Amino acid sequence: MHRFITTLAVSSLAVAGTAFAGGACCGSEAAPAATTVAWGPGSGYGDQAKANIVETAVGAGNFNTLAAALDAADLVSTLEGDGPFTVFAPTDQAFSKLPAGTVEALLRPENVEKLRSILTYHVVSGKVKAKDVVNLNGAQTVNGQRLDIKVKNDEVYVDGAKVVATDVAASNGVIHVIDSVVLPADKDIVQTAKGAGSFSTLVAALDAAGLVSTLEGDGPFTVFAPTDAAFAKLPAGTVESLLRPENRDQLVKILTYHVAEGRVYSDALPDKGEIRTVEGSRANVEASGSGAMIENASIIKTDIDASNGVIHVIDTVIIPE
Repeated sequence: MHRFITTLAVSSLAVAGTAFAGGACCGSEAAPAATTVAWGPGSGYGDQAKANIVETAVGAGNFNTLAAALDAADLVSTLEGDGPFTVFAPTDQAFSKLPAGTVEALLRPENVEKLRSILTYHVVSGKVKAKDVVNLNGAQTVNGQRLDIKVKNDEVYVDGAKVVATDVAASNGVIHVIDSVVLPADKDIVQTAKGAGSFSTLVAALDAAGLVSTLEGDGPFTVFAPTDAAFAKLPAGTVESLLRPENRDQLVKILTYHVAEGRVYSDALPDKGEIRTVEGSRANVEASGSGAMIENASIIKTDIDASNGVIHVIDTVIIPE
């Protein structure tokens, strides 16, 4: 790490007031203006492409906390690798917005997995330039979870963090500077469902079926989660019957029909096709101008991240044949 800190003395960033080069996104909104950061003359690196992402960040002088965190998480060699990577890089000031003691706690060896999860949530595989970012609604990170990208008042936000500078070139990718640290979901699928308050019947059913520990596991899983109102649509007495021990196999079959392996975000669902479920059979998925359906259920909310998967909310319980 010491060689990166040494680099701090020989480089600086010059800020140029250029704009996002992308077209419109998010309906009719025009692509927002932003500041592009480029290497200034005499930076010590010459050609922009000679410095990798870590060297570029350290050379900027205002990413010391990020550099220390990458070192503590043993991610320096990864971000010095071939990549390419796109990094949404929080400044030192961004880290200072976290509650007092948070950074110090994250840098402790016992919290290395949590730190690694947070840092990889700031990294996207591939080289995604600003002109491409503004045309996205989200981007899947190396962490596995998805960053939400929104344009608001001619400014770009990544999970609520404002993008303050773009297209900082590196030999193995590109850096976009953000003004806040973004945090991945840290609750698993079951915890997320419990916390939402509208999945009490689903949680009770998972418990009765002995599936809680599975959906608390590593996964990842994609869950099409029926709300309490969805279960209430079933014929009177159905839920009570399914929750009885003698009907456990039938309950397992129904619940696993709502689960697919991996993280399947809404933009990866087929417009018209099938998705294989953990139950073993395939469920029909169809998208139209009025929304998306899985079997006879409308998907009413999408892309709720959990630490071990993603949840899509549906308004009807789907039943396998």
